[in-house]
Amino acid sequence: MKKSIKVMSFIMAAAMVMVGFSACGSDEGSSSKAADESKASSAASAASTADGSKAASGEQIKISCITMDSLDEHWLKLQAGAKAAAEKAGNVDIRFDAPSNKIDSTQQASLVENAINDKVDGIMLAALDSTALSNVVDKAHEAGIKVVLVDSGVDTENWDAFYSTDNAKAAQTAADTMAELVGSKGKIGIVNAQAGAGTTQIREQSFIQQIKDKYPEMETLSPVYSDGDKQKALAAANDYMNGNSDLAGIYGCNEGATVGVGQAVEQAKKADSIMVVGFDFSKDVEAMIESGAIKATMVQNPKVMGQKGVEAIVKLMNGETLSSKEEDTGVTVATKDNLEQVVADQSY
Repeated sequence: MKKSIKVMSFIMAAAMVMVGFSACGSDEGSSSKAADESKASSAASAASTADGSKAASGEQIKISCITMDSLDEHWLKLQAGAKAAAEKAGNVDIRFDAPSNKIDSTQQASLVENAINDKVDGIMLAALDSTALSNVVDKAHEAGIKVVLVDSGVDTENWDAFYSTDNAKAAQTAADTMAELVGSKGKIGIVNAQAGAGTTQIREQSFIQQIKDKYPEMETLSPVYSDGDKQKALAAANDYMNGNSDLAGIYGCNEGATVGVGQAVEQAKKADSIMVVGFDFSKDVEAMIESGAIKATMVQNPKVMGQKGVEAIVKLMNGETLSSKEEDTGVTVATKDNLEQVVADQSY
């Protein structure tokens, strides 16, 4: 009897051990399954991040917009376009910076360095100097920051998009406009902005080349650089007028140069004999087109540049591909005849 009880006890103990092993195996299976699910979830999360879904997730996208200055209406319009696009996106935190003057490319490069150190997601840059800003654009690219150029380019290909006026084409149009105004003959002065800015260099060189190629009776005088400063441009225009009694016209390569030239011609009361063709649009330019001191100006679309710049960074952060890397944002020739419509289009 005792022997029978011992056998039964052994059988029951063995059964309990088997149940324990079975339960343990079940727990291990559940843990293994949970671990696999966790790994899969982590992998999916990593893949989502790799695809650049920060914008889609609603996280803040930090953008630094660095222009040539913060005063000219051109840059204020660009800022307005960028702000509108940021507000529409809803999850964009955009900061605007510019050097304290229009010629300090070293300070502008420092602003880009600051943006890199702040670990922004995107940088919108209007480079003061195409060469001086190249290194910091390379650094931003290496740091994985999206770089969108607006208005002016740099001497490197390490950027993601470029929205600007086709400055060569616009300068050719400016030359044709000047030729029509002066009867395709005479001396033409050129007042440029910064000597190193790629944009205004193109406007200068393409204007000169168009005159040379198409108008043999026209002569372009040596360009003068005003740093985009209205008073310097005014002085340069006066020098042209004082040194060339047969001066037929003066071409201004940006807003500051155009306004300064217009003021000089107006003050000298020579608006009927010296034709002024410029670049960019502002309230000052508008007033001098009205008065006749400026006959025509090439009007860019800086609001579109700012808008498309922000939109491009948001798309890139969302893992989307841009339809094109470079885009011409267009130009309109403003004269007294279409001034009202240009003013309406340029409001901000």
